[in-house]
Amino acid sequence: MFSVLKPNKCRALAAGLLLWSVQAIGQQAPARWQEAPFTVVSPAAKTFKTAEMGHVFRGQRHCLVRIPAELTGLTGVQMPKTGDSQPLTIQVTQPVQVLIGLFRDSTRQTQPATLLNRQPVLTNGVTVTGMPRVDVYALPYGRGRQVIQPTGEPFIVLGVIKGNQALSPRDAGYPDGRLWEPYIVEGFSDEEPLFEIVGGPDTPVVANGMPGTEGIQGGFEGGACVKLGNTYHMFPTERAGEQGMPAYYDRIKTRIGHWTSSDAIHWTRQSTIYQASGVYAITDDDNPMNDRRGAIWSYMPVFNEKTNRWNGFYLAYTCHKTIHPNHSFGRIWRCESVKEGMDGIGGPYRDLGIVMEPGLDSQLWEGRQGVDSFFPYKVGDKWLSLYGGAFPWAKWADYPDKPKQGWLIGLAQSNTLEGPWIRMDTTINPVRSMHPWFIENPLISRLPNGLYIAMFDGGPDDWGLHLPNMFGYSLSQDGIHWTEAHYFPIHTKVKKWWDIMRTPLCLIPEGNDEFTVVYAAIDKKQRYHPMGMVRVRLNTRIADAKLKQLSN
Repeated sequence: MFSVLKPNKCRALAAGLLLWSVQAIGQQAPARWQEAPFTVVSPAAKTFKTAEMGHVFRGQRHCLVRIPAELTGLTGVQMPKTGDSQPLTIQVTQPVQVLIGLFRDSTRQTQPATLLNRQPVLTNGVTVTGMPRVDVYALPYGRGRQVIQPTGEPFIVLGVIKGNQALSPRDAGYPDGRLWEPYIVEGFSDEEPLFEIVGGPDTPVVANGMPGTEGIQGGFEGGACVKLGNTYHMFPTERAGEQGMPAYYDRIKTRIGHWTSSDAIHWTRQSTIYQASGVYAITDDDNPMNDRRGAIWSYMPVFNEKTNRWNGFYLAYTCHKTIHPNHSFGRIWRCESVKEGMDGIGGPYRDLGIVMEPGLDSQLWEGRQGVDSFFPYKVGDKWLSLYGGAFPWAKWADYPDKPKQGWLIGLAQSNTLEGPWIRMDTTINPVRSMHPWFIENPLISRLPNGLYIAMFDGGPDDWGLHLPNMFGYSLSQDGIHWTEAHYFPIHTKVKKWWDIMRTPLCLIPEGNDEFTVVYAAIDKKQRYHPMGMVRVRLNTRIADAKLKQLSN
C-alpha cells in the first residue's frame, strides 16, 4: 500500500519518459554482437547468460539489472569478487574480442595499463546491483589459450565476440548500480534454488470485465488465499473506488471481497466481507475526529481451533488527501466468523476490536503509515505475528509529517490468537535480515520439513524505487530469526503481462512438492490491477539442507 512520488516528482518522471519516447522514435535498437565460442580453462569458473538477473560474481549477490541489446544473451563468465582481481584463462579457436566491464570507481586516478589509450565501446554500459557505473571495453585476443587480467581490481566478463566485427561505441546511459541493494534471484546465483518455477497462465486469472469485477474501478492489491478441501478461498483488497472519480480514489474507497475457485484460475465472487468508508481525514495527526476506517486492506484469515471459528485480521487507515503518505496511522482489527467450523470462512464476521495500533508502545520504524500489515502464526504453544510499518521517523520530534522512506517489519507475540499482542523490543525489531529497508505484506506458512517460510512483496523497480520487482521468500527455523530474501523470477516461465509485481497471497501445497501462488500485479497500461497465478516446485533436498544449516 505504498505511495512514493509527490505530484512534482510524478510530472518530472512523466516528462523524462516523454523525452525518452520522442528520442526513441525512428531509432532502431542495436543488434546483438556476434558471439564467438570459447572454453573456460580457469578452475571453478562458471559461465552465465548475460541478461537481467545474471549474477556476475561467484558466491555474491550482485546481479545485472540493466543490459543493452548488444550484450543481451551473450555468454559471460562469473568472476571472483576480491580486492585484487584474479586472471581468467579461456581457450578460443579464432581471433576474438573479450567484453570486459570495468567499474568506474571514483578512487581510480589512472587508466589501467592494459586499457591504455582504449575507449569503452559502451559507456555506462550495464548496471550491476550494489556496484558503481560500468564501462565496457572490447579487448582483442588471438586464437589459442589466453589469460585475461585487464586491471588490478574486480572486473566482469560480459561475453566473447568475433574479432573481425566493427563495434559502434555509444553511451548506453544506464544508472549507477549502488541505487540498488544486491539481492539473490532463485536459479541465477551460485546457490541451488529452493524453488523451481513450474509455470502458470500467461494472462491474469482475474481481470477487468470478468464476472464479479463489476463495481471495481481499480482492480486488486494484497490479501490472502487459503484452500479448504478442493476449494480456494481468496480475500483480496478490491480497489473499488467510485464510478466517475479519478484513479487515486481507488486506493481509498476499498473493500474486502470473498472469491472462490476450484482451480485457482477461474474465480467466482461470493460476497463483500468489509467495505471502507472512503472518507478523508480533517487533521494531519492521529486524531479521533478523523474517520479511522477510511480505507481497508490486507485481510488475513486464521482458523482458531480453540473457538472453532475463523478469525480475520485486517488493516484500517486514516486517509489524507494531500499529505504524503496518504494512508496513515494504520490499525489492525480482529473479527470472528459468526458460524462455527471451517464452513464459516465465507462469513458473516463480527468485529471484536483493535489488536494493534499507534500508541505509546509504537516504535519509530513503524512510522506515519502505522501498523500496515499483520499475519499471526503459531510457534509451539504461543503465537507470533510479523507486522509492518512504513515511512519511519528518525526521531519522535518528526511526528507527524516528517517521515523518511522505508517499508519495514517487526515481530509481536501473544499467548493466544485473541491477544493481547505485545510488540517485541528493538533488539529484535525491525527485522532487517530479509532486506534492509523493504519488506511488505509478509504471510507465513510452513514447508513439509517444518521450516517457516514468509512470502512477501519485494518492491518495484519503478516509481523512483530500485527494488527486485519480484515477490520473495525468507526462511526461519524458530519463527523469529529470518534469512536473507530470495526472489522468484516467475517471468522466466510465465509470459510477463505485468509491469510491476506486487503481493503474493499464498503458498498453497498441492502435492508432489508443488505449490500454488496467487499474486497481485500492475499493468501500467491500464487503471485496473489484475490478479495472476503461478505454480512452483519445492526442492526437498535443498529444503532439508537449509533446515540443517539453520538448526546449527
